[in-house]
Amino acid sequence: MKNDRDPKGGKQGPGSDPAVAAGVSGARRSTLNFRWFISKTVRHAAAMRKHVHRILCAQRDLLSPQAVQAVNTSLDELNQAIHSDVSKEALLKEMEKLEEAANKWLKPYPNHAWRENVEVFLVALAVAMGIRTFFVQPFKIPTGSMQPTLYGVTSDNLMEKPDVKIPTGMARVREWFAGISYIDIKAKVDGTLERIATPVGIRVIDFLQTIYIGGVAHTMWLPPDYGAPPGGTLQARANLQPGESFHKGDQVVRLRTQAGDHLFVDRLSYNFRKPTRGEIVVFSTKGIEEDKRNDRQGRWQIPEDQFYIKRMVALGDERVQIGKDHHLIINGQRLDTGTPHFENVYKLPTHDATQNDYSGHWPIQMFANGNEFHVRSNHFLVMGDNTGNSLDSRYFGDVNSDYIIGKSSFVYWPISSRFGLGYR
Repeated sequence: MKNDRDPKGGKQGPGSDPAVAAGVSGARRSTLNFRWFISKTVRHAAAMRKHVHRILCAQRDLLSPQAVQAVNTSLDELNQAIHSDVSKEALLKEMEKLEEAANKWLKPYPNHAWRENVEVFLVALAVAMGIRTFFVQPFKIPTGSMQPTLYGVTSDNLMEKPDVKIPTGMARVREWFAGISYIDIKAKVDGTLERIATPVGIRVIDFLQTIYIGGVAHTMWLPPDYGAPPGGTLQARANLQPGESFHKGDQVVRLRTQAGDHLFVDRLSYNFRKPTRGEIVVFSTKGIEEDKRNDRQGRWQIPEDQFYIKRMVALGDERVQIGKDHHLIINGQRLDTGTPHFENVYKLPTHDATQNDYSGHWPIQMFANGNEFHVRSNHFLVMGDNTGNSLDSRYFGDVNSDYIIGKSSFVYWPISSRFGLGYR
């Protein structure tokens, strides 16, 4: 029949019709995928072919044409065996032939184990940096400006509480998962406190810290995070005084610290939409004007290379006031507990207010006496939830929107009531 023959009268083969050829190719791929799944030998053969092909590509410019041809021939033969329904013995034979060709013609790498480990490490590092730059970035809360929504580092000097016992065993492990650490140091010799070294480590974790008494080092392994200086140091939290004298066996440090919340910052969402009022955002202090970062009276100094986390309260071209009742007034409209993201902020404290209470927004600094602030275009205002103790836009004004890093996402440490998305 004509449908079975080509224009010259010859009968068509299965590869003559593109649709039939595609069907055959798809069937072969399905067969290969099935064999790869059930056969360990097929998986090893495919991995071996991929590995040798990668080395050949890397060495192609260094090898003779004869070597390239020989290895390519062995690669093709193994590839055909992988895609054909050959026996295990035949496939192993082709793998041996490829191994012989590779050993004969490819150049050996010196220290190949080190090279492969370094390559894997660099690839993993590149992937991690890519994720950190474009998707999520880890961030830790150093101070208490966002309490009680997000907690910074807090501490309790147990030198003033001699009856408190430092837990041991499983109780200590449970507290560690809750972010609680203890420092317990006694003097090894008679002498004075000479120096308190800064912690040694990398950006994410500190490995050790040493204090020197009477010329003898007293080392703490994996010291806790103390938060942001000047108050966030061992000296400040443990009330240590350089030059203070100790006798051997005296208690030098007895400190309980609660780690600040560690969370992931979502760097992706704001590429597709603008920030909205009430979201907790992370921004670079470069976005604060230089003359606003440094108070003329010396009450605060804000470096330009830090990240701050605050709640965004106002957007560009808005007029902002803080009422006497500690509620924000945006363009004449008062915010309250019905405003999205402010449900907790305006749960005002009882007469016995603590750091666990929300207190609205305190009308101080630029917003004292009902003063109105006009936010510039492409700028925003931020305030901490702990507005009685937060260095925010009430002090340094609006922030350039170009320096927003992202919005807060998932709290991954410690395992507390705020773990995950619970802090919202």
